[in-house]
Amino acid sequence: MRYRNPLALSLALAVAVSACLSTPSSAQKADAAARSAAIAELSRVGKYSEAIPLAQRLLADMERAHGPDHRDVAASLNNLALLYGSQGRDAEAEPLLKRSIALVEKLDGAGSSEAAHQLNNLAALYQRQQRYAEAEPLFKRSLAIRERTLGPGHPDVAQSLNNLATHYEKQERHGDSEPLFRRALAIYEKAGGPEHPAVATVLNNLGQVAKVGDRYAQAEPLIKRSLAIREKVLATDHPDVARSLNNLAELYDGRRSRDAEKLFERALAVRERAVGPDHPDTARSMNNLAAFYAGTGYPEKALPLALRLIANGRGELRAVLPVLADAERNQLIPTGQAVDAMLHAIQRGARSSAASAVNKLAVRLAAGSDRLAELVRRDQDLAAEAEALDKALVSAVSRERSKRDFAAEQRTRARLATISSERPSLQKTLSTEFPDYAALSNPLPLTVKEIQSLLSGEEAMVLLTTTVKESYVIAITRESFDWKPIPRATEGLSREIAEFRRGLNIADVGDASGKSGLFDLARANRLYETLLGPVESLVKDKRSLLIVPSGPLTALPFQLLVTAEPSAAIPEKLDGYREAAWLIKRHAVSVLPSVASLKSLRAFARRDHGIKPMTGFGDPLFDPSQSGGDRRAAIKSAARGAVTGAYTDFWRGAGVDRIRLAQALPQLPDTADELNAVAKNLGVAAADIHLGGDASEATVKRAPLSDYSIVYFATHGLVAGDVKGLAEPSLALSLPRQPTELDDGLLTASEVAQLKLNADWVVLSACNTIAGDKPGAEALSGLARSFFYAGARALLVSHWAVDSEAATRLTTATFDRLKSDPKIGRAEALRQAMLFYLGDSASPKNAYPAFWGPFALIGEGAAR
Repeated sequence: MRYRNPLALSLALAVAVSACLSTPSSAQKADAAARSAAIAELSRVGKYSEAIPLAQRLLADMERAHGPDHRDVAASLNNLALLYGSQGRDAEAEPLLKRSIALVEKLDGAGSSEAAHQLNNLAALYQRQQRYAEAEPLFKRSLAIRERTLGPGHPDVAQSLNNLATHYEKQERHGDSEPLFRRALAIYEKAGGPEHPAVATVLNNLGQVAKVGDRYAQAEPLIKRSLAIREKVLATDHPDVARSLNNLAELYDGRRSRDAEKLFERALAVRERAVGPDHPDTARSMNNLAAFYAGTGYPEKALPLALRLIANGRGELRAVLPVLADAERNQLIPTGQAVDAMLHAIQRGARSSAASAVNKLAVRLAAGSDRLAELVRRDQDLAAEAEALDKALVSAVSRERSKRDFAAEQRTRARLATISSERPSLQKTLSTEFPDYAALSNPLPLTVKEIQSLLSGEEAMVLLTTTVKESYVIAITRESFDWKPIPRATEGLSREIAEFRRGLNIADVGDASGKSGLFDLARANRLYETLLGPVESLVKDKRSLLIVPSGPLTALPFQLLVTAEPSAAIPEKLDGYREAAWLIKRHAVSVLPSVASLKSLRAFARRDHGIKPMTGFGDPLFDPSQSGGDRRAAIKSAARGAVTGAYTDFWRGAGVDRIRLAQALPQLPDTADELNAVAKNLGVAAADIHLGGDASEATVKRAPLSDYSIVYFATHGLVAGDVKGLAEPSLALSLPRQPTELDDGLLTASEVAQLKLNADWVVLSACNTIAGDKPGAEALSGLARSFFYAGARALLVSHWAVDSEAATRLTTATFDRLKSDPKIGRAEALRQAMLFYLGDSASPKNAYPAFWGPFALIGEGAAR
């Protein structure tokens, strides 16, 4: 197979969960029945903001009428939870589902069929949050109940088997999933016959499992049989037919190219007829066909599809970037147009990856009562309605032709068209009235010319984008631009960066030399040649590099790349590292979380400055059962540690596993010394430094932060690992004995965005951007975006567990240099501070990169 859409399997193996709203047992009463029907209809068309208040009132009325322990209350709890889940409000849905399950089990027993249904809903919630360990026992309980109450051959048992098998597939547990799919297939064949649509679905699932396991000879007859059933039993333009066509095409891709091409083309044609040219499913087929054309040497066929996808904002990078690259090489498109199209696709893709953090901020803002809240709520409602209508349209056209309501389908299409025209107008209003929020939530892609207009003659922007097949580098200066492919995929680069960072743990650095565990200069040079070598001629003479990384590259400290081949990979003595051709010797380096952030930082930046030098928060109390004095005395000598697990390990849905978090976070007693030393150097009042229990989320939120030029957090930044579920990148502060809405111990990205800052610098010392081999991609950039929105101009972030003395020395030197000569800019000030540390021969360790090179500047590095 030339490529694989990583979403294909999960889409084909969607969890079969009953999401229809339960009707209370008292629904025969006209009022309750009418209210339930109204809620169900609003939910069907995605009008959740209208449905939820009705469902809340219905629940309250059921509780008043029947008391808290009644079946109608349980049904109403389940209904409201499903509505919350549809809005992504799982934190509110989860307790309602748990209460509903407890009530059903109390009234009907733990083994009732209704309990199985409710358990399935809660399991599905956990599964979409990737809380697999919690979802699995619920899926198993639901299956066991149905086997016991309905018998082993009942179709509902097959549905539960399919759900559990799908759960295993999401974890790539193919050996566990396949027997369950086979059991489900046998039940459906016996209950509905060999040509039932459910049989086709499970055959497709089994074919996907075999395909993923590279058992193509077994996969082909399963997928072909699934397709044959669907073509015979369903209409030829049925969405399930398109799904089977696409799956068979992917199986043939790279083996039977001519057959694959016909199948991809048919799948696209079916989806265009069934759900229309602008539907997400149609875009998925178009991306697949474009990628196939590019992979089989037909750039002239691929290019029109790719350009159409990019224009609609639906281009997948793994598909459209290779198409544009091939088309430009074959002179089918001018270089300038190709690069602008690449930039457009990359920026849209970056916006999608940041959508989670932006959505959480939007939820917080929408709870307000001002004009911004009104506009944000309206945008949320339209987005939710469009998503629900897209799904409803697929469901509608999937019915038997005799049961389809063609007039209703047309109304759905018309409403989708109205939303498509209404949302851009709403976004324009937001851009006019609230440009800062629009720049964060819906940044417009910048072209090469627009980027060039924002750059000085001494700056170069370098954009690095990774995909599942290969990566790309685009370099832009005020005078010119260029792009080059990088023959590395995301997964391979992730491994290379993890290897690159070996040796940067300060605890492993001793006076001994020549150790294999020390930083490898040759590897740093190879990575430079891979990433920046292709555009070196364009950028090497520019004093400042503005780097926009993606994926695993966000965990790469670019200042430690080596621009020339070293005389030895690992010098004989630590002093030998001083002579390496470090990138920082040639360039001042700043990192941008997105291309569009360059415009927002320069166009919307505040011009005034804080009136006080600094406020700082450090040495938080992670175990509230211990007093600060006792704790510091016990661990004063402890070295600064690093969080060893991926940061999402601490999240359970929208909440935090506080016990695990407290156990995993090493105390940071030396950060108090670091903050006090920086404060002394800058003449900061003692009252502006918050330590121990006072370094809390409540203190941060109540402080007049806009008064300060520097806001300094010397604590763990939870940014290592991919963002999953509802977890947010966060700063760990003192954990309160009783968590509240104001203070649960974690200052999340959406909470950061609501702070009011006017800071030249926000320092995140003790941050760690990688855990094991899991880099902090969207997590770190999401946190940076939030600080920029709050009013920060630049972040100074540590890439690993940094030595406290080194952190103090580097930060104070950076601030001093900028204060003495503001015209040099932040990036150059940091560069000079690093080079001074590197050049200090008082100790051999000063030359070692783990000590002088931990900090990266994110944001505006130039003097403005």
